[in-house]
Amino acid sequence: MQQTAVSTERAFGELEQHRAELTAYCYRMLGSPFDAEDAVQDALVRAWRGRDRFEGRAAIRSWLYRIATNVCIDMLNSKERRIRPMDLGPAKEPVVSNLHERAETTWLEPIPTELIKDPAEVAVERESIRLAFVAALQHLPPRQRAVLILCEVLRWEAAEAAELLNTSVASVNSALQRARATMAKSKVSSSDRAAPLTEEDRAMLERYVAAFERYDLSALTSLLREDATQSMPPYDMWLSGRDDIFRWWFGPGIGCKGSRVLPAISANGMPTYGQYKPSPQGGHEPWALQVIELSGGRISELTFFLDTARLFPLFGLPPRLDA
Repeated sequence: MQQTAVSTERAFGELEQHRAELTAYCYRMLGSPFDAEDAVQDALVRAWRGRDRFEGRAAIRSWLYRIATNVCIDMLNSKERRIRPMDLGPAKEPVVSNLHERAETTWLEPIPTELIKDPAEVAVERESIRLAFVAALQHLPPRQRAVLILCEVLRWEAAEAAELLNTSVASVNSALQRARATMAKSKVSSSDRAAPLTEEDRAMLERYVAAFERYDLSALTSLLREDATQSMPPYDMWLSGRDDIFRWWFGPGIGCKGSRVLPAISANGMPTYGQYKPSPQGGHEPWALQVIELSGGRISELTFFLDTARLFPLFGLPPRLDA
């Protein structure tokens, strides 16, 4: 009995060791860390239940990817694709009447970078998990999405992807060509290299945090690009241009004045902070997970994810700040 228990634990451990890379794969497929976690758990359970039918233990990784792909495709066939506010139309004027929450919309969600662990032998670029790239992936049909991730991000051969998807190499190459054409329209690519944060970038981000907490318009002006953008899921309004962003911050968004900003676990390889607004009861209450995109040494995009009840625990942020 004890030997059987040890064998069972060892067998499950062989499956479990692939959890991190499967999570990375499923996140790119699904656009949500929570959906990705559910998909991976489902895939591992299915693999465990079907272990007696598995042949060729050297191919266990491919077998798990096949199961995970089928789980993701099933989930995608039953849900709306995840989007960003920019997918809904042009930028809006920064007035309250343009601020709408769409209950029927399924938003793209950020993931802690530490959960994105690709296979050690694959040098995956940071761009393949950036919000813009993952959002662009969501425009692809599920099987095209799987082919692009497998072949372009994870560097699988077309023959390997064809075997996983139970199709032909010609079909994989055709799907890959169509997926590339769709991705080209979004002007994002997994191969576009962004320089890692420099000391100057880190110093600039420190100045941003200090200026935001002071709500210092003059200091903030020098830190944001003129063509910066801002979005606030689950609201559909997004803003284009530093002037409109500041019109919102110092107009309808003035309640953010006096906020505290704490560094958080990086989301999607990008600088990330937890924002806490002043509370009428004292202290500060959670308001947004700020995910920041940099370009040319300044801030080019701000995404304020407002679902703090789910996201703050995921990113290691406290539920509130006392006075």
